[in-house]
Amino acid sequence: MILEIAQIEIKPGMEAEFESGITEASVIFKQAKGCRTFEVRRSIEHPQRYRLLIHWDTLEAHTKDFTGSQPWQDYRALVAHCFAGPVAVEHAEQVLKAF
Repeated sequence: MILEIAQIEIKPGMEAEFESGITEASVIFKQAKGCRTFEVRRSIEHPQRYRLLIHWDTLEAHTKDFTGSQPWQDYRALVAHCFAGPVAVEHAEQVLKAF
């Protein structure tokens, strides 16, 4: 399983609108092929910074099947106007789960 970590900076004053849009978008991710979990975290120190933590079955489920698809475009239509800049995305694989 692959973890997508997307860091998103939101325009000042648009936090509530982003949170509403990303809540609506969670349904899109739930229906996406290969998407297993979807979680959104907001930074305490930088409240305009959010991280999407999304588990995918494979890297390709995210990068080939989802990114650029109509559901991806629908997700972006709900939230992209809130973005202060480009989204930083990286993928990680688990090395250790101690407890």
